[in-house]
Amino acid sequence: MRLPLALAAASALALSTAAHAAPQVQAAWSRPAALGTTGAGFMILANPGPKPDTLVSVASPLAREVQVHQSMVHDGMAMMMAAPRVPIPAGGRVTFAPGGYHLMFLNLARALNVGDTLPATLTFASGAKVKAAFVVGLAPPVVPASKR
Repeated sequence: MRLPLALAAASALALSTAAHAAPQVQAAWSRPAALGTTGAGFMILANPGPKPDTLVSVASPLAREVQVHQSMVHDGMAMMMAAPRVPIPAGGRVTFAPGGYHLMFLNLARALNVGDTLPATLTFASGAKVKAAFVVGLAPPVVPASKR
């Protein structure tokens, strides 16, 4: 009698885990930056799960602090504001790109040169922690049409 109960519990856990699929980081990249300066991070955050999620923090061993910002034009004036939480709709995506959402890697511990990778861990309201490697380059990586 205990075996069917254990199987039911395992099945419920498996279904629960599948229903809470972790967000995915796609096409992560950063521009070159000098030691001690600020680097910028861009990516696509995809949420394959059936429930919305929210990016709540980012950390990197190569930066003293990582901040999420959003650039925008308001009344003809360019401005940048901190975005402490970035919602990602269920089954949707949010693009981090120049002129929009972006990460700021403050006080870099080493220079970022073309071809390097910048590691980061993104934390979401759901509790998911997603590791990402931002490839340093002069332009965004080419994303296959199937992932856009």
